[in-house]
Formats: sequence, structure tokens, C-alpha cells
Amino acid sequence: MSTSEPFRAFPRDPGTAFGQSPGASPPFRFTDTSREASLARLEKLAYLLDSAFLIPGVNRRVGLEAVIGLVPVIGDIAGVALSSYILFEAKRLGVPRWVLARMALNIAFDGAVGVVPLAGDLFDAAFKANRRNVRLLRKHLERSGAVRPNEIDGTARRLD
Repeated sequence: MSTSEPFRAFPRDPGTAFGQSPGASPPFRFTDTSREASLARLEKLAYLLDSAFLIPGVNRRVGLEAVIGLVPVIGDIAGVALSSYILFEAKRLGVPRWVLARMALNIAFDGAVGVVPLAGDLFDAAFKANRRNVRLLRKHLERSGAVRPNEIDGTARRLD
């Protein structure tokens, strides 16, 4: 150790957080802008907004957006704002305008019907606009070859 370098109790690599060992997996970063990472984040967000909680007895899933939507007007505006983030990310990923328009129509339809006091909340729990939008986004990115397919297409045959 040279005299110009300060003493460190634990050697730290500047590229790792909190001086993790070199063999440890890299820390999760929100700044990963690859298409695969962005799509994974959007799928998690859509799950949180549309299907995070299970209603006991009914076995129906609702998300944070349906719960927020119970607050009149402000909850519906917040739900549309959260859903618009998925649209913003889709635009950043280079999705064509017709897919963006379809996603925007899903959000607008969900927001417009969600304003109706009780029926809108029930519709919001059933329509799941965010999951639809992420499905549209994934389908487009898979067809364009930007991301690997989530499912393998084709038929399975048994080999004996």
C-alpha cells in the first residue's frame, strides 16, 4: 500500500455496490435500458397494477390500479397516469404508431369507464388494460426480432 492511497478496511471495487465480492451477482440496476430488461420491468409493473392481489372466496385477481380507483376522480387520474408510463416506455422502445394508438385506446377506455362510480371499478378489475398493453408490446417486439420469444411456437411430437 502506498502512502498516497488512504487506508481502507475493506477493499472496494468501484464498479460494485457496497464492496461486494467479485464472485457475487451484479446488483440490480434500474438504469438498464436494454429491451429485455425494460420489458421485464413493464411486465412486473403491469402485474402490480392489474393482478397483484387475490380476492379470497372469489378467486379473482385485482391490482393496485383497481384499489386506487376506489378513490373518486383522483384515483382514476392516478391509474391513467400509471398506465401511461407503459405507453411512454413503449414509445422509447421504438414501437410503431399504430401499436401506440392501440395501447392509448386501451388506457383511454379503461380511464373513461373507470370514472363511473361502482361499475367502473368492477370494469377496471376485469379489463386489465396494463396487461393487455404489455402483451401488445411483447408481441410486437418478438415479431420484430428485438427480444427473444417468451413461448416456443409449434407443435410438440412424441418421439418413441
